[in-house]
Order: sequence, then structure tokens, then C-alpha cells
Amino acid sequence: MSDASVDLRVEDVWKQYRLSTRRGAGKFWALQHVDFEVRRGASLGVIGRNGAGKSTLLKLLAGITAPTRGRLVIHGKLAALIEVGSGFHPELTGRENVFLSGAVLGMRRREIAAKLDRIVEFAGVAVFIDTPVKWYSSGMHVRLGFAVAAHLEADILLVDEVLAVGDAEFQAKCLRRIQELKDGGTTSVFISHDLTTIERLCDSAVLLEAGTIVATGAPSEVVAAYHQRLALWDPSSGQTSIDSPKSGVALTNLTVRHPEEPQAVSFRTGAPLTVTVRYAAARAISNVEFELRYYAADGKTRLAAPRTGDRNEPIEVRPPGGVIEFSCAALPLTSGSYSIGAVVRDLTTSRILAWWDGDTRLYVESGAGTDAQFYIPHTWRITHNEAGRVSGEVSARE
Repeated sequence: MSDASVDLRVEDVWKQYRLSTRRGAGKFWALQHVDFEVRRGASLGVIGRNGAGKSTLLKLLAGITAPTRGRLVIHGKLAALIEVGSGFHPELTGRENVFLSGAVLGMRRREIAAKLDRIVEFAGVAVFIDTPVKWYSSGMHVRLGFAVAAHLEADILLVDEVLAVGDAEFQAKCLRRIQELKDGGTTSVFISHDLTTIERLCDSAVLLEAGTIVATGAPSEVVAAYHQRLALWDPSSGQTSIDSPKSGVALTNLTVRHPEEPQAVSFRTGAPLTVTVRYAAARAISNVEFELRYYAADGKTRLAAPRTGDRNEPIEVRPPGGVIEFSCAALPLTSGSYSIGAVVRDLTTSRILAWWDGDTRLYVESGAGTDAQFYIPHTWRITHNEAGRVSGEVSARE
């Protein structure tokens, strides 16, 4: 008997591909025993390493291919945000491509016309809307493609990595739009490597590994399970073990949240921020410190490194693990996209015992001014409009 409150159901789905090799054709199971359901208005996140089966599952849900076994039950109109803007014709204007793309996605001309102003405003391309898209930058191209797809009136929305494009301001706008659709009752499935977004936007999550679901539940728990499997994987035994890190401690998750607005998907300069670091420990280790690392969009330029040992207060980690929270009353970062990493350091030897690779994303929008919480040594110079004459140079000091 079907449940009217369930929009999407995957029932014991298997998918097999035939592979050509030097020795002939072989068979490969990309998915096995995949079962889950998404209730009406809920959002599900699908995560996993490359090759885990995420793309295959997306193709099945989008109707691009069919399962070898099992079945998919979908109630309502489904739309997929996949490779947005890929169908634009370069010789047509932005306006013409909006109508073309909207028609391909199943929108009627009257509906497209009614939403045109909103789509153009969302994409931020009003000045260029009557210019052929072949002259658009890659960012303008993607923004317009997402804007069209994000204004579909669908019952079920599939989202695949589209939030990895565009600048930080547009990424934050995309997140807000998807949150609006979710709040409006749209059922959604997110397939993404951006685990921070999965935790903020989804009600539940599944973890795929080698084509099978190995964890399901609350997003924070599934994301933690994913990182724990990565951090504690022992290649020699092929198993996950808390004893696999030689240091005896591993970082298993790092999340960010607004302490007053838990569902916030982006943050503002001057707003409070809480960063939570979870760790697993095989044994008690004393005299350690935890350090956060804020990186610029390039993932390499370290901007700041607040740590627990600033006041010479060493911490002891204890099995099976725990949580460290860093609270910032007024976020000093300016608008942009950042990543956050973390390390655990032995204060006796200065050796790093465990690290987080910084794949937690932080989207910051302009907000109220704030006194800097992070000091960055710098120099500055001022040039007045006198034939480029340098009037002075100042070194900033604490």
C-alpha cells in the first residue's frame, strides 16, 4: 500500500553496468540494495566518496537511466538542477535563452514571461539580458542557468553540486532560494560533496559506499560517520578502527552554526558564530590543544588560527571522544567564501596529532561592522593624487 505522504521511494534498487576490458566484457554493480524514502516537503542528503554511486543514483532519480532491479516511485513533478545552463544556445540572447531553457525544463511560455523579471534579477544580469550569451562570462552563464531552474514549480527537486559555482554572494543567494523552496513544501534530494550545506539544508541523509547505503539518519550523524570512516580507515586491515591513527586521536567532524538561528545557511559580518569540532580518541592524552584554521577561498591562504591554548590551558582528550566548541560573538570576516580546518597538537612535543582538511565551507555576507577579533600584521601606504607621489608608509603593530 502506498503512503500518500511520501513523494519519493527507492525500493531495493540495483544498477549494473557492463564494462569493456582487454579480456572481454565484465559486469559491475554500481548500486546494490538501495532503499530509502523522502516524505513530502522533506529534504534528503546523499553523500559519499567519488565512485560510491551518487551519480548513478542521480541518473536513476532523474529518469536518465533505469534500474536493473527494484523500482522507484515518484509522486509529482520532478525537476533536476544538474549542469545548469548547459543547454544555452550561444548565439541567442539571455532573454531568448531563458524562454528556451524554461521550455526545455517544462515551463509554459506564459509562466516564463511572468517570472522573467525575477529570474533576471536573481541572476544579476539585467544589463546584459539582451546580449548573446556567447559574450557572457562563465559566472554570468551559470547564474542565469541556475536562476531559470530555481524558479521551476516542481514538487520534487534534485540538486547536484550546482552550489559549487559562482562567487560567495551568489552561492549564499542559491542557498537561500533552496531554503525558500523547502519552506514552501518542495521535496528535495541533495547529492553533494559540500557536507556543510547538507547539514544545514537537509532533514536526513544517507551515506553511500561502494554502491550500498552504510549509514542513514540525521545529517550531522551521517556526516560524522562519513568522516569517521575516512579518518579511522586502516588500509592494511580494510576495516575502520579507533586504533588506526597512531596518535590515538582523530577529528571526525567540523560544523558551523549561528547560535541564534540554527537553520541559517550563510552568515553575516558581525554576527555570532559557533564552530563545533568532534573527535574520537583511543586513549586518554593530556596536554593537547585544538586549533581552528580559517582559509580564504583558495583553500591555501590561512587568515586566522584561534586555539584553545591561548591562555595556557591544556586539554585532555578521553575515549571514546568528545566535542570542542569555539564561539565568536561577532564574526570579523568580510563577505566571501571561506573554508575551515582544524588540528589537534601535542603541546609537549608540538607535534600535530590529528587534522581536519578544511572542507567545511563558510559563506559570509556583508553585515554590521565589527572590531577585529583576529589580528593580521600588515603594512599600508597612501598615495595622493600628486603624480603618484607616496606620502607615507605605516606598519601596523599590536
